[in-house]
Amino acid sequence: MKPVDFSSLSPQPVWQHFHTLCNIPRPSKHEQQLREHLKHWAEQRGLDTYIDKIGNLIIRKPASRGMEQVTGVILQGHLDMVTQANSGTVHDFSKDPIQPVIEEGWLIAKDTTLGADNGIGVALALAVLESKDLDHGPIEALFTIDEEAGMSGARHLEAGILQGQWLFNIDTEEWGELYLGCAGSLDVEVSEPIDYIAAPENLSAFEINLSGLKGGHSGVQIHLGRGNANVILAQFLQQHLSDLDGYLVEFHGGTARNAIPREAFATIAIAADQIEALQQRLNQYLQHCQSQLKGIDDGLNININASTAPIEQVMEPRQQQLWLDALASCPYGVASMSQVLDNVVEISNNIGVVRIGPEGGQILIMVRAMDNHEVQDFSQKIQQHFAQYGLQAKLAHLVSGWTPDPESAALKCLQQAYQQAFHIEPQLKVIHAGLECGIIARHYPHLQMVSFGPDIQGAHAPGERVNIKSVENCWTLLTAALALVK
Repeated sequence: MKPVDFSSLSPQPVWQHFHTLCNIPRPSKHEQQLREHLKHWAEQRGLDTYIDKIGNLIIRKPASRGMEQVTGVILQGHLDMVTQANSGTVHDFSKDPIQPVIEEGWLIAKDTTLGADNGIGVALALAVLESKDLDHGPIEALFTIDEEAGMSGARHLEAGILQGQWLFNIDTEEWGELYLGCAGSLDVEVSEPIDYIAAPENLSAFEINLSGLKGGHSGVQIHLGRGNANVILAQFLQQHLSDLDGYLVEFHGGTARNAIPREAFATIAIAADQIEALQQRLNQYLQHCQSQLKGIDDGLNININASTAPIEQVMEPRQQQLWLDALASCPYGVASMSQVLDNVVEISNNIGVVRIGPEGGQILIMVRAMDNHEVQDFSQKIQQHFAQYGLQAKLAHLVSGWTPDPESAALKCLQQAYQQAFHIEPQLKVIHAGLECGIIARHYPHLQMVSFGPDIQGAHAPGERVNIKSVENCWTLLTAALALVK
Protein backbone atom coordinates (compact mmCIF):
# COMPACT_ATOMS: atom_id res chain seq x y z
CA MET A 1 0.00 0.00 0.00
CA LYS A 2 1.50 3.34 -1.08
CA PRO A 3 2.30 5.75 1.81
CA VAL A 4 0.45 9.05 1.82
CA ASP A 5 2.38 12.04 0.45
CA PHE A 6 1.25 14.60 3.04
CA SER A 7 3.11 17.37 1.24
CA SER A 8 0.61 17.09 -1.61
CA LEU A 9 -2.40 17.81 0.61
CA SER A 10 -3.90 21.23 1.25
CA PRO A 11 -3.53 23.16 3.47
CA GLN A 12 -0.01 21.83 3.59
CA PRO A 13 0.97 23.13 7.06
CA VAL A 14 -2.04 21.46 8.67
CA TRP A 15 -1.35 18.10 7.05
CA GLN A 16 2.35 18.22 7.88
CA HIS A 17 1.45 18.66 11.54
CA PHE A 18 -1.03 15.81 11.34
CA HIS A 19 1.70 13.65 9.75
CA THR A 20 3.83 14.37 12.82
CA LEU A 21 0.96 13.28 15.07
CA CYS A 22 0.64 10.02 13.10
CA ASN A 23 4.30 9.29 13.81
CA ILE A 24 4.31 10.04 17.54
CA PRO A 25 2.38 7.57 19.73
CA ARG A 26 -0.33 9.24 21.84
CA PRO A 27 -2.62 6.76 23.60
CA SER A 28 -4.64 8.23 26.43
CA LYS A 29 -2.49 8.70 29.55
CA HIS A 30 0.68 8.39 27.44
CA GLU A 31 0.92 11.80 25.78
CA GLN A 32 4.29 12.75 27.28
CA GLN A 33 6.34 12.19 24.13
CA LEU A 34 4.04 14.29 21.97
CA ARG A 35 3.69 17.02 24.60
CA GLU A 36 7.47 17.37 24.94
CA HIS A 37 7.88 17.42 21.17
CA LEU A 38 5.31 20.24 20.82
CA LYS A 39 6.80 22.20 23.72
CA HIS A 40 10.26 22.05 22.11
CA TRP A 41 8.76 22.89 18.70
CA ALA A 42 7.04 25.99 20.11
CA GLU A 43 10.05 27.22 22.03
CA GLN A 44 12.21 26.93 18.89
CA ARG A 45 9.79 29.44 17.33
CA GLY A 46 9.95 31.87 20.22
CA LEU A 47 6.50 30.99 21.59
CA ASP A 48 5.75 30.88 25.30
CA THR A 49 4.83 27.48 26.73
CA TYR A 50 3.42 26.25 30.01
CA ILE A 51 2.62 22.76 31.30
CA ASP A 52 0.16 22.71 34.17
CA LYS A 53 0.21 20.28 37.08
CA ILE A 54 -1.93 17.61 35.40
CA GLY A 55 0.06 17.75 32.14
CA ASN A 56 -1.92 20.02 29.81
CA LEU A 57 0.20 22.08 27.40
CA ILE A 58 -0.49 25.76 26.74
CA ILE A 59 1.28 27.61 23.91
CA ARG A 60 0.87 31.38 23.50
CA LYS A 61 1.33 33.46 20.37
CA PRO A 62 1.20 37.28 20.41
CA ALA A 63 -1.35 39.17 18.33
CA SER A 64 -0.45 40.20 14.81
CA ARG A 65 0.40 43.89 14.29
CA GLY A 66 -2.57 46.16 14.90
CA MET A 67 -4.72 43.51 16.63
CA GLU A 68 -3.18 43.61 20.07
CA GLN A 69 -6.37 44.93 21.69
CA VAL A 70 -8.90 42.46 20.21
CA THR A 71 -10.41 39.61 22.19
CA GLY A 72 -8.00 36.77 22.95
CA VAL A 73 -8.96 33.38 21.49
CA ILE A 74 -8.10 29.95 22.90
CA LEU A 75 -7.77 27.15 20.35
CA GLN A 76 -8.44 23.90 22.18
CA GLY A 77 -8.00 20.23 21.37
CA HIS A 78 -6.81 17.06 23.08
CA LEU A 79 -3.51 15.30 22.46
CA ASP A 80 -4.65 11.70 23.02
CA MET A 81 -6.45 9.32 20.69
CA VAL A 82 -8.52 6.16 20.98
CA THR A 83 -6.31 3.16 20.15
CA GLN A 84 -8.20 0.28 18.54
CA ALA A 85 -7.12 -2.27 15.95
CA ASN A 86 -8.96 -5.02 14.15
CA SER A 87 -8.48 -8.52 15.50
CA GLY A 88 -5.41 -10.06 13.89
CA THR A 89 -3.84 -6.67 13.13
CA VAL A 90 -0.34 -6.37 14.55
CA HIS A 91 0.01 -2.78 15.77
CA ASP A 92 1.68 -1.54 18.94
CA PHE A 93 0.15 1.86 19.69
CA SER A 94 2.95 2.59 22.15
CA LYS A 95 5.53 2.77 19.35
CA ASP A 96 4.12 2.04 15.88
CA PRO A 97 3.14 4.97 13.63
CA ILE A 98 -0.35 5.21 12.15
CA GLN A 99 -0.29 4.22 8.47
CA PRO A 100 -3.12 6.00 6.62
CA VAL A 101 -4.07 5.76 2.95
CA ILE A 102 -6.19 7.96 0.68
CA GLU A 103 -9.43 6.65 -0.79
CA GLU A 104 -11.86 8.79 -2.78
CA GLY A 105 -11.07 12.02 -1.00
CA TRP A 106 -10.75 10.53 2.49
CA LEU A 107 -7.69 9.88 4.62
CA ILE A 108 -8.30 6.51 6.28
CA ALA A 109 -6.55 4.06 8.59
CA LYS A 110 -7.67 0.65 7.34
CA ASP A 111 -7.14 -1.58 10.36
CA THR A 112 -6.61 0.86 13.22
CA THR A 113 -8.02 4.11 14.47
CA LEU A 114 -6.61 7.12 12.62
CA GLY A 115 -6.49 9.69 15.40
CA ALA A 116 -8.19 12.39 13.34
CA ASP A 117 -10.18 12.67 16.57
CA ASN A 118 -8.62 14.98 17.75
CA GLY A 119 -5.39 15.12 15.76
CA ILE A 120 -6.90 17.34 13.07
CA GLY A 121 -7.96 19.89 15.67
CA VAL A 122 -4.47 19.90 17.17
CA ALA A 123 -2.92 20.23 13.69
CA LEU A 124 -5.16 23.20 12.83
CA ALA A 125 -4.12 24.98 16.02
CA LEU A 126 -0.44 24.26 15.37
CA ALA A 127 -0.74 25.68 11.86
CA VAL A 128 -2.16 28.91 13.32
CA LEU A 129 0.71 29.09 15.82
CA GLU A 130 3.24 28.58 13.04
CA SER A 131 1.78 30.99 10.47
CA LYS A 132 3.45 34.35 9.90
CA ASP A 133 0.79 35.94 7.67
CA LEU A 134 -2.53 35.49 9.49
CA ASP A 135 -4.49 38.34 11.07
CA HIS A 136 -5.42 37.51 14.65
CA GLY A 137 -5.49 38.79 18.21
CA PRO A 138 -3.71 37.08 21.10
CA ILE A 139 -3.77 33.28 20.65
CA GLU A 140 -3.51 30.54 23.23
CA ALA A 141 -3.49 26.88 22.22
CA LEU A 142 -4.71 24.60 24.99
CA PHE A 143 -3.79 20.95 24.38
CA THR A 144 -5.36 18.74 27.03
CA ILE A 145 -4.51 15.17 27.95
CA ASP A 146 -6.59 12.06 28.59
CA GLU A 147 -9.81 13.27 26.96
CA GLU A 148 -10.69 9.83 25.66
CA ALA A 149 -10.16 7.94 28.92
CA GLY A 150 -11.59 10.17 31.62
CA MET A 151 -11.08 13.83 30.66
CA SER A 152 -8.68 14.25 33.56
CA GLY A 153 -6.82 17.00 31.69
CA ALA A 154 -9.93 19.17 31.49
CA ARG A 155 -11.14 18.16 34.97
CA HIS A 156 -7.88 19.19 36.61
CA LEU A 157 -7.10 22.18 34.41
CA GLU A 158 -5.50 24.92 36.47
CA ALA A 159 -7.70 27.94 37.12
CA GLY A 160 -6.31 31.41 36.48
CA ILE A 161 -3.87 30.33 33.76
CA LEU A 162 -5.81 30.99 30.55
CA GLN A 163 -6.03 34.61 29.44
CA GLY A 164 -8.42 34.44 26.47
CA GLN A 165 -12.12 35.34 26.48
CA TRP A 166 -13.31 33.03 23.69
CA LEU A 167 -12.59 29.35 23.18
CA PHE A 168 -12.82 27.48 19.86
CA ASN A 169 -12.97 23.75 20.56
CA ILE A 170 -11.94 22.00 17.32
CA ASP A 171 -13.24 18.56 18.20
CA THR A 172 -16.55 17.84 16.49
CA GLU A 173 -17.00 15.70 13.41
CA GLU A 174 -19.54 17.24 11.03
CA TRP A 175 -18.51 19.99 8.64
CA GLY A 176 -21.21 22.64 8.17
CA GLU A 177 -22.23 22.58 11.81
CA LEU A 178 -21.38 24.67 14.85
CA TYR A 179 -21.84 23.04 18.24
CA LEU A 180 -22.87 25.06 21.28
CA GLY A 181 -23.75 22.34 23.79
CA CYS A 182 -22.95 18.74 24.73
CA ALA A 183 -23.98 15.89 26.99
CA GLY A 184 -22.54 15.16 30.39
CA SER A 185 -21.35 11.68 31.32
CA LEU A 186 -20.61 9.39 34.21
CA ASP A 187 -18.78 6.04 34.39
CA VAL A 188 -20.29 3.02 36.12
CA GLU A 189 -17.81 0.31 37.09
CA VAL A 190 -18.60 -3.16 38.36
CA SER A 191 -15.58 -4.83 39.91
CA GLU A 192 -15.91 -7.97 42.01
CA PRO A 193 -13.94 -11.13 42.79
CA ILE A 194 -15.35 -14.34 41.32
CA ASP A 195 -15.31 -17.80 42.81
CA TYR A 196 -13.93 -20.59 40.63
CA ILE A 197 -14.22 -24.34 41.15
CA ALA A 198 -12.23 -27.29 39.86
CA ALA A 199 -13.36 -28.15 36.34
CA PRO A 200 -15.55 -31.28 36.19
CA GLU A 201 -14.03 -34.21 34.36
CA ASN A 202 -14.62 -35.02 30.70
CA LEU A 203 -15.18 -31.43 29.58
CA SER A 204 -13.61 -29.88 26.50
CA ALA A 205 -12.57 -26.26 26.00
CA PHE A 206 -14.04 -24.17 23.21
CA GLU A 207 -13.65 -20.56 22.12
CA ILE A 208 -16.69 -18.54 21.04
CA ASN A 209 -15.60 -15.57 18.94
CA LEU A 210 -17.90 -12.71 18.00
CA SER A 211 -16.59 -10.22 15.44
CA GLY A 212 -17.47 -8.12 12.41
CA LEU A 213 -19.50 -5.36 14.06
CA LYS A 214 -18.91 -1.71 13.15
CA GLY A 215 -18.49 -0.35 16.66
CA GLY A 216 -18.04 3.39 16.78
CA HIS A 217 -18.38 6.38 19.09
CA SER A 218 -20.64 5.62 22.03
CA GLY A 219 -22.16 9.10 21.95
CA VAL A 220 -22.19 10.27 18.35
CA GLN A 221 -23.29 6.91 16.91
CA ILE A 222 -25.27 5.33 19.74
CA HIS A 223 -28.59 6.24 18.08
CA LEU A 224 -27.77 4.17 15.00
CA GLY A 225 -28.65 0.94 16.78
CA ARG A 226 -25.40 -0.86 16.00
CA GLY A 227 -24.71 -4.17 17.67
CA ASN A 228 -22.99 -4.28 21.05
CA ALA A 229 -20.66 -7.30 21.06
CA ASN A 230 -20.73 -7.64 24.85
CA VAL A 231 -24.51 -7.72 24.99
CA ILE A 232 -24.96 -10.07 22.03
CA LEU A 233 -22.52 -12.65 23.37
CA ALA A 234 -23.74 -12.36 26.97
CA GLN A 235 -27.34 -12.91 25.93
CA PHE A 236 -26.44 -16.05 24.00
CA LEU A 237 -24.45 -17.49 26.89
CA GLN A 238 -27.14 -16.56 29.39
CA GLN A 239 -29.82 -18.33 27.37
CA HIS A 240 -27.97 -21.51 26.45
CA LEU A 241 -24.76 -22.27 28.35
CA SER A 242 -26.11 -23.63 31.65
CA ASP A 243 -29.01 -25.27 29.80
CA LEU A 244 -26.40 -27.49 28.10
CA ASP A 245 -24.42 -28.02 31.33
CA GLY A 246 -21.65 -25.76 30.12
CA TYR A 247 -19.33 -23.57 32.17
CA LEU A 248 -17.87 -20.16 31.54
CA VAL A 249 -14.11 -19.88 31.92
CA GLU A 250 -13.42 -16.37 30.61
CA PHE A 251 -15.23 -13.53 28.84
CA HIS A 252 -13.45 -10.60 27.22
CA GLY A 253 -15.19 -7.93 25.17
CA GLY A 254 -14.62 -4.34 24.11
CA THR A 255 -11.59 -2.13 24.64
CA ALA A 256 -12.91 1.26 25.83
CA ARG A 257 -15.90 2.47 27.77
CA ASN A 258 -16.61 5.17 25.16
CA ALA A 259 -16.41 2.88 22.10
CA ILE A 260 -19.28 0.59 21.08
CA PRO A 261 -17.67 -2.87 21.38
CA ARG A 262 -17.06 -4.59 18.06
CA GLU A 263 -15.70 -7.91 19.30
CA ALA A 264 -16.16 -10.25 22.25
CA PHE A 265 -14.66 -13.64 23.12
CA ALA A 266 -15.59 -16.35 25.58
CA THR A 267 -13.85 -19.54 26.65
CA ILE A 268 -16.26 -22.25 27.77
CA ALA A 269 -15.99 -25.81 29.07
CA ILE A 270 -18.63 -28.25 27.87
CA ALA A 271 -19.07 -31.95 27.22
CA ALA A 272 -18.14 -32.91 23.66
CA ASP A 273 -21.54 -34.50 23.05
CA GLN A 274 -23.23 -31.14 23.66
CA ILE A 275 -21.27 -29.19 21.08
CA GLU A 276 -23.55 -30.09 18.19
CA ALA A 277 -26.57 -28.79 20.12
CA LEU A 278 -24.66 -25.64 21.07
CA GLN A 279 -23.66 -25.08 17.45
CA GLN A 280 -27.26 -25.48 16.28
CA ARG A 281 -28.47 -22.99 18.83
CA LEU A 282 -25.70 -20.59 17.90
CA ASN A 283 -26.62 -20.80 14.21
CA GLN A 284 -30.24 -19.96 15.03
CA TYR A 285 -29.21 -17.13 17.33
CA LEU A 286 -26.82 -15.71 14.74
CA GLN A 287 -29.54 -15.71 12.08
CA HIS A 288 -31.85 -13.91 14.48
CA CYS A 289 -29.25 -11.26 15.34
CA GLN A 290 -28.29 -10.78 11.69
CA SER A 291 -31.94 -10.24 10.86
CA GLN A 292 -32.30 -7.70 13.67
CA LEU A 293 -29.19 -5.81 12.51
CA LYS A 294 -29.86 -6.02 8.76
CA GLY A 295 -28.98 -2.77 7.04
CA ILE A 296 -27.52 -1.41 10.28
CA ASP A 297 -24.61 -3.67 11.17
CA ASP A 298 -24.35 -6.38 8.52
CA GLY A 299 -20.97 -7.90 9.33
CA LEU A 300 -21.82 -9.84 12.51
CA ASN A 301 -20.23 -13.29 12.76
CA ILE A 302 -20.02 -15.75 15.66
CA ASN A 303 -18.10 -19.02 15.52
CA ILE A 304 -17.06 -21.83 17.85
CA ASN A 305 -13.56 -23.32 17.74
CA ALA A 306 -12.01 -26.09 19.78
CA SER A 307 -9.27 -24.96 22.16
CA THR A 308 -6.17 -26.91 23.11
CA ALA A 309 -5.72 -24.96 26.36
CA PRO A 310 -6.17 -27.13 29.45
CA ILE A 311 -9.15 -26.22 31.62
CA GLU A 312 -8.45 -26.57 35.33
CA GLN A 313 -11.02 -24.14 36.72
CA VAL A 314 -14.47 -22.91 35.74
CA MET A 315 -16.79 -20.29 37.21
CA GLU A 316 -18.87 -21.39 40.15
CA PRO A 317 -22.31 -22.09 38.53
CA ARG A 318 -24.39 -19.75 40.68
CA GLN A 319 -22.01 -16.82 40.13
CA GLN A 320 -21.83 -17.65 36.44
CA GLN A 321 -25.59 -17.31 36.16
CA LEU A 322 -25.66 -14.10 38.19
CA TRP A 323 -23.02 -12.39 36.04
CA LEU A 324 -24.60 -13.49 32.77
CA ASP A 325 -28.11 -12.56 33.92
CA ALA A 326 -26.91 -9.14 35.05
CA LEU A 327 -25.08 -8.50 31.78
CA ALA A 328 -27.79 -9.85 29.50
CA SER A 329 -30.56 -7.78 31.10
CA CYS A 330 -28.67 -4.53 31.69
CA PRO A 331 -30.07 -1.52 29.78
CA TYR A 332 -27.88 -0.37 26.92
CA GLY A 333 -28.06 1.99 23.96
CA VAL A 334 -30.57 4.83 23.73
CA ALA A 335 -32.81 5.17 26.79
CA SER A 336 -34.71 8.27 25.64
CA MET A 337 -34.73 11.03 23.03
CA SER A 338 -34.87 14.74 23.81
CA GLN A 339 -38.32 16.31 23.97
CA VAL A 340 -36.79 19.75 23.38
CA LEU A 341 -34.06 19.23 20.75
CA ASP A 342 -34.90 17.51 17.47
CA ASN A 343 -33.07 14.24 16.77
CA VAL A 344 -30.91 14.52 19.87
CA VAL A 345 -30.48 11.60 22.25
CA GLU A 346 -31.42 12.56 25.81
CA ILE A 347 -30.03 9.56 27.75
CA SER A 348 -27.90 6.60 26.68
CA ASN A 349 -25.40 4.13 28.02
CA ASN A 350 -22.71 1.93 26.54
CA ILE A 351 -21.56 -1.40 28.01
CA GLY A 352 -18.06 -0.80 26.72
CA VAL A 353 -15.74 -3.29 28.43
CA VAL A 354 -16.32 -6.70 30.02
CA ARG A 355 -13.55 -8.74 31.64
CA ILE A 356 -14.49 -11.96 33.45
CA GLY A 357 -11.90 -14.50 34.56
CA PRO A 358 -10.14 -16.07 37.54
CA GLU A 359 -8.67 -12.69 38.42
CA GLY A 360 -12.20 -11.29 38.91
CA GLY A 361 -14.94 -9.58 36.98
CA GLN A 362 -15.06 -6.03 35.61
CA ILE A 363 -17.71 -4.19 33.60
CA LEU A 364 -17.19 -0.60 32.40
CA ILE A 365 -20.28 1.35 31.39
CA MET A 366 -20.50 4.95 30.20
CA VAL A 367 -23.75 6.85 30.77
CA ARG A 368 -24.47 10.08 28.88
CA ALA A 369 -27.31 12.59 29.27
CA MET A 370 -28.01 16.17 28.29
CA ASP A 371 -28.71 17.11 31.91
CA ASN A 372 -26.32 16.42 34.79
CA HIS A 373 -29.12 15.27 37.07
CA GLU A 374 -30.29 12.79 34.43
CA VAL A 375 -26.76 11.40 34.17
CA GLN A 376 -26.67 10.76 37.88
CA ASP A 377 -30.21 9.35 38.08
CA PHE A 378 -29.73 6.88 35.21
CA SER A 379 -26.33 5.81 36.52
CA GLN A 380 -27.91 5.06 39.87
CA LYS A 381 -30.57 2.94 38.13
CA ILE A 382 -27.82 0.87 36.52
CA GLN A 383 -26.10 0.63 39.88
CA GLN A 384 -29.36 -0.69 41.36
CA HIS A 385 -29.72 -3.14 38.47
CA PHE A 386 -26.42 -4.84 39.33
CA ALA A 387 -27.20 -4.72 43.03
CA GLN A 388 -30.14 -7.06 42.35
CA TYR A 389 -27.58 -9.68 41.37
CA GLY A 390 -25.30 -9.04 44.33
CA LEU A 391 -22.79 -7.09 42.22
CA GLN A 392 -21.49 -3.76 43.48
CA ALA A 393 -21.26 -0.95 40.93
CA LYS A 394 -19.30 2.20 41.72
CA LEU A 395 -20.04 5.58 40.16
CA ALA A 396 -17.03 7.56 38.97
CA HIS A 397 -16.66 11.32 38.58
CA LEU A 398 -19.36 13.30 36.77
CA VAL A 399 -18.23 14.98 33.57
CA SER A 400 -20.37 18.10 33.25
CA GLY A 401 -22.36 18.89 30.16
CA TRP A 402 -22.15 22.19 28.32
CA THR A 403 -25.21 24.49 28.39
CA PRO A 404 -25.86 26.25 25.05
CA ASP A 405 -25.56 30.03 24.73
CA PRO A 406 -27.02 30.89 21.31
CA GLU A 407 -26.40 34.64 21.86
CA SER A 408 -22.64 34.49 22.44
CA ALA A 409 -20.39 36.84 20.47
CA ALA A 410 -18.02 33.95 19.71
CA LEU A 411 -20.83 32.04 18.00
CA LYS A 412 -21.91 35.10 16.01
CA CYS A 413 -18.30 35.59 14.86
CA LEU A 414 -18.10 32.04 13.52
CA GLN A 415 -21.50 32.38 11.85
CA GLN A 416 -20.27 35.54 10.11
CA ALA A 417 -17.08 33.76 9.03
CA TYR A 418 -19.15 30.89 7.57
CA GLN A 419 -21.28 33.29 5.57
CA GLN A 420 -18.29 35.32 4.41
CA ALA A 421 -16.19 32.32 3.34
CA PHE A 422 -18.83 29.86 2.11
CA HIS A 423 -22.05 31.89 1.68
CA ILE A 424 -23.99 29.42 3.81
CA GLU A 425 -25.67 29.49 7.20
CA PRO A 426 -24.15 26.79 9.43
CA GLN A 427 -26.42 24.49 11.39
CA LEU A 428 -26.39 25.02 15.14
CA LYS A 429 -26.17 21.73 17.04
CA VAL A 430 -26.02 20.16 20.45
CA ILE A 431 -24.11 16.87 20.55
CA HIS A 432 -24.81 13.73 22.59
CA ALA A 433 -21.15 13.23 23.33
CA GLY A 434 -18.61 14.57 25.76
CA LEU A 435 -16.75 17.70 24.75
CA GLU A 436 -14.34 19.32 27.13
CA CYS A 437 -16.16 22.66 26.96
CA GLY A 438 -18.52 21.95 29.86
CA ILE A 439 -15.66 20.94 32.14
CA ILE A 440 -13.45 23.85 31.13
CA ALA A 441 -16.37 26.21 31.85
CA ARG A 442 -16.31 25.09 35.48
CA HIS A 443 -12.77 26.50 35.76
CA TYR A 444 -13.36 29.49 33.46
CA PRO A 445 -17.07 30.40 33.61
CA HIS A 446 -16.56 33.63 31.66
CA LEU A 447 -15.48 31.86 28.46
CA GLN A 448 -17.65 32.01 25.35
CA MET A 449 -17.23 28.69 23.54
CA VAL A 450 -18.04 27.17 20.16
CA SER A 451 -17.01 23.80 18.73
CA PHE A 452 -16.53 22.77 15.10
CA GLY A 453 -14.49 20.36 13.02
CA PRO A 454 -14.14 18.48 9.73
CA ASP A 455 -16.09 15.45 8.54
CA ILE A 456 -14.79 12.45 10.49
CA GLN A 457 -16.39 9.02 10.19
CA GLY A 458 -15.87 5.99 12.39
CA ALA A 459 -14.08 7.75 15.24
CA HIS A 460 -13.09 5.29 17.99
CA ALA A 461 -13.06 2.32 15.58
CA PRO A 462 -10.66 0.86 13.00
CA GLY A 463 -11.33 2.36 9.61
CA GLU A 464 -11.64 5.88 11.05
CA ARG A 465 -11.47 8.43 8.24
CA VAL A 466 -11.42 12.19 7.72
CA ASN A 467 -12.58 14.03 4.61
CA ILE A 468 -9.62 15.90 3.13
CA LYS A 469 -11.62 18.76 1.61
CA SER A 470 -13.45 19.38 4.88
CA VAL A 471 -10.09 19.90 6.64
CA GLU A 472 -9.28 22.62 4.13
CA ASN A 473 -12.71 24.13 4.78
CA CYS A 474 -12.03 24.14 8.53
CA TRP A 475 -8.78 25.99 7.97
CA THR A 476 -10.57 28.59 5.83
CA LEU A 477 -13.26 29.01 8.49
CA LEU A 478 -10.80 29.22 11.37
CA THR A 479 -8.54 31.82 9.74
CA ALA A 480 -11.53 33.89 8.58
CA ALA A 481 -13.02 33.86 12.08
CA LEU A 482 -9.73 34.89 13.74
CA ALA A 483 -9.52 37.87 11.40
CA LEU A 484 -13.08 38.93 12.35
CA VAL A 485 -12.60 38.84 16.14
CA LYS A 486 -13.20 42.28 17.65
